[in-house]
Amino acid sequence: MGSALAKQLARAKHEVIVGSRDVEKARRMAKPLGKKCCGASYEEAVAQADVVVLAVPYAQAESVLMPLQGALNGKVVVDITNPLNADFSGLVVGHTSSAAEEIQKRVPNARVVKAFNHVFAPVLANAHKWKSKKPSVFICGNDLEAKQTVQKLVKDIGFVPVDAGPLQAARYIEPAAFLMVALAYGQKMGPKYALKLVK
Repeated sequence: MGSALAKQLARAKHEVIVGSRDVEKARRMAKPLGKKCCGASYEEAVAQADVVVLAVPYAQAESVLMPLQGALNGKVVVDITNPLNADFSGLVVGHTSSAAEEIQKRVPNARVVKAFNHVFAPVLANAHKWKSKKPSVFICGNDLEAKQTVQKLVKDIGFVPVDAGPLQAARYIEPAAFLMVALAYGQKMGPKYALKLVK
């Protein structure tokens, strides 16, 4: 997901910093994305970024975020995680809370926005090919300006942002992503389809 999103943001002429514990790996990932992209440590990436995308498994989110707490103050943090259990048979957080809300508790001074978690990586990697069938990206968060920033990024890569309300709405968006996983792998439909809100 992280590399697919980085690719699309680079195509949309955004500067992209790929962050990793392994800086050389981050640089290798960033190199094909163009001159406006680079690789860095997590700390360097967060310090330079206006928007931080949390593109790690939910189980690793806390260990990645805690050392960065101070650096994330005031930053827009886009949570694309899904709180799936080890065998993908259910959610480890849900209904009375969400991964996004738990992440917001860990970084209380960041502006957490839930987005992209229900979009499969192959869909994201080929965003420009969807044309008139643009998938919807459901977005929720408690900070209006942060949500507007993420909505613009969604539009820039060619998808349609849908404001789903406050961060608490992640309690519904995350199970929707679990449904997508169940259809793709449990029902053998594959990961090349997306949700679209129609009127």
